[in-house]
This record gives sequence, structure tokens and C-alpha cells, in this order.
Amino acid sequence: MAVFPIILSGGVGSRLWPTSRALYPKQLLPLVSEKTMLQETARRVADPELFASAIIVSNDEHRFIIAQQMQEAGLKPLAHLLEPVGRNTAPAAAAAAAFVQTHDPEGVMLLLPADHHIRDIAAFHAAVAQGAKLARQGKLVTFGIVPSAPETGYGYIKRGAALGDGTYKVECFVEKPDLVTAESYLSEGGYDWNAGIFMFRADVILNEMRAFCPEIVAKATEAVIKSNRDLDFLRLQSEAFNGCPSDSIDYAVMEKTSLAAVVPVEMGWSDIGSWSALWETGVQDASGNVVLGDVISVDTRNCYIRAETGLVATLGVDDLIIVDTGDVLLVADRNRVQDVKKIVERIAADGRSEHQLHNRVHRPWGFYESLDAGDRHQVKHLMVHPGASLSLQMHHQRAEHWVVVKGVARVTVGDEVKTLHENQSTYIPVETKHRLENPGDEPLSIIEVQSGSYLGEDDIVRFDDVYGRKSDASAAE
Repeated sequence: MAVFPIILSGGVGSRLWPTSRALYPKQLLPLVSEKTMLQETARRVADPELFASAIIVSNDEHRFIIAQQMQEAGLKPLAHLLEPVGRNTAPAAAAAAAFVQTHDPEGVMLLLPADHHIRDIAAFHAAVAQGAKLARQGKLVTFGIVPSAPETGYGYIKRGAALGDGTYKVECFVEKPDLVTAESYLSEGGYDWNAGIFMFRADVILNEMRAFCPEIVAKATEAVIKSNRDLDFLRLQSEAFNGCPSDSIDYAVMEKTSLAAVVPVEMGWSDIGSWSALWETGVQDASGNVVLGDVISVDTRNCYIRAETGLVATLGVDDLIIVDTGDVLLVADRNRVQDVKKIVERIAADGRSEHQLHNRVHRPWGFYESLDAGDRHQVKHLMVHPGASLSLQMHHQRAEHWVVVKGVARVTVGDEVKTLHENQSTYIPVETKHRLENPGDEPLSIIEVQSGSYLGEDDIVRFDDVYGRKSDASAAE
């Protein structure tokens, strides 16, 4: 029987700020190739000889972005489960297992994060095939990365008795060690990095959870039973899932069970957990620099430089991380990048929004980005996908002026519906129902000029929306 891949896409990737942000985190970004991390993960488990269609678990806010990325990759998930609130990996695993049982009571699940990089796909598939044999025998399998250095940023797995074919029982899991301890692990041998990738039969993991974390499995299973369909998504029932204690699958089950087994593997793995990891996995030039975008570097060594908008120039610097996203410029010591999350915490504490949103904000119909803002005015660029439409809506405190830059727009203003072409425009008065649609087969670009006493994204009343969204700031436009 094929393995059910469970792709967990709930992280926020704060250590890769400012490129990764809460509403558009690292798994949704193209960081190591032209494909996003999520797309690379989904493609990795798209071999029909080994895998069933993937099951994605994410939060509500990312659902349309993920759906679009899967469509772009030519992949159709078996299901997309929406968590009403993040509760770590144990409740996600329990919900996924309960769902898998509706297809195969003894179905084998591969639980893997959406934001890991694996260079050697053949080695990954071979390890999964080994793990599947153990999982079908009732083992709870983890994949241990054969360490290449005394890494202090990962937890470790100590191998126990051999099970055959290069696999082992798990003697114990070890927390992230200090450098001296990590060096002793490498010299002693028999220790692997904990990659956070797991494999088990749905019935076995649920039985172990009933023994070690019964409240999680009870609430998560109830959330699946009481779930409801929303377009192509399966919404886990809020009241039940919210009642799950927050815990990782490592702490809740794997560190307690007697059924744990490890498959050691060398597959060019990285969790891309920091900017230094991207520097290590990237293509370095003769000076040790990894450069992306429009960059001029002179007498610069061992730096990661990412210019997402405009030119970045460096002179006489070493060992830096430089990331320019247009609205934020990060300059950090390459050896201090684990502390980037402290900046994110400071931004949140100061009541700012740069940890949440990019300048470009993605919506199910396309995106908008702010070009200018001032007292009583704001200018935006809107891009609407072919065949997509914004909601029929109204604003209490702002008027809008739309100018078509590229494409064809179908515009509803009050009771009038009209078609606008390039260089044509329309005006939407305050408290007037309006809608913007793209009836064409190419992207529609609009310049929107807002004016009024209040220009916040929460000034929106929806009357009709094809995506089922309601009037709130998180789903504006």
C-alpha cells in the first residue's frame, strides 16, 4: 500500500525574517530554488509508486496561497486540513491519523515539515521505503540524519539495538547539546540528528497517543469527525481542536514510546532554520559569498546578500547576512543569526506590523502592494489573476479611484457594471457597493488611489465573496 505523506505547513519561520513573515512564512517562499519550499516538499513525495496524494495541514490564513502553489506545481492534495489554531505537531499528527483512517485504518503516514531541504531525493526515497517496512510492523519510525559536524542547533537520537538493514531501535532522544557534548557524540558514534520526520501506521500512533496524551487524541479525533467542507478545504471543528493541549509529537509520544525506531540516512538534509543555513546550502562565489538579486560586492567575503528590490552594494565587509526586502533591511553577523527572532519579538512588542506582513500582501484573487501612503491618501498596485474577482464590498470611510494599467477589468459600481481597458479608470464613492473582476486570460494590473479620513484594511463590508471570507482585517480586499 502507498504511504500517505502528511505535510505540516504551520510554521512562521521567524529566524528567516524579514523574508519570512507570519502571513507569508518560509515554506511559501522560493529560498533554495525557483520553487517554494512547500512545492519542493510536495514534489518530493509525488512518486505514485511510493506515495498516495499528499495531505496538507495548515492554518486558515495560508489556505489560498497553498492551494495556488499546489496548482502551479501541478499537484492535487488528497486533502487540506485547516487548523483553527496552532497546537504544535502532536494534535496535527493525531488529526491527520484520524483522517487517514477514513481511507485506510492501517494506513502508513509520513509526517514531514513543509520547509526542509533535501538534496538527495533518491536517498530520501530509499529511507522512506525502509521506514515503511518498519512502520507496517508497528514501529514508530524517525529518520536520523547522519551528522557531518558537531551541530549544537539540533536534537540528537541515540541508536539502540540493531533491527537489521541498517536500522535501529531508539535508545533515547537527546536535547540540543553544547559544543563539547556534540563533539563527544561524533567521536563516540551512534548518534544522529533529529530531523523531525516521522513515519507510523495511523492506528498505531493513535493507540500510543491514547496511552501517553489521551486528551490530544480525543480532541483531535473529535475535530475531524465534526469537521466541515469549505471549497477544497476540510475545516477541523474549532471547539474540539482548540481544546487540544499544545505539544510536539516528539515530547508527547516519541520520547515515551517503546516502539521507536530510527532509520539513519545521508540525504543532504537541512531544516533551513537560519540565514547561515541558506549561506551553507547556497552556491558560493570565489569569495565565499552567496548573492541573490541586484548586488555589487567589492572586497566582500563569506556573506549572504539578498536583494529582493533594488540594488545592494557592499564594500570591505565579511561574515554578514544582508537582506533587503524593500520595506526592511536586515544586516546581521552571520554567527548571530539564531538571534534574529529577538528582533521579531521586539517588533511585535513595539506594536509594529513588519513581522506579520510584507509590503506585497497575497490574497486568493492575487495580491496588492502599497506604493505610497500619507495623510488621507494611499496608493496601491493590485494584481488580479485571470478569472478571479474581489468581493462585492463597501467602505464607510474611504473613496477609491481605479486605473487599469494592464489587462481588462469588469467593474461593478453601485448598479452599473462596465468593462475597462488599459488607461481607462473609474471612481468609487464612499459607501458605494463595488467589485473588481478579471474576465480576461492574462493578469490584470490596477493602480488604486484611496482617499478618506481612515484607510485601514478593516474598513470593509462584504456582501458577496466567492472565497467565503467575511469582513475582517486579515482578509481585507
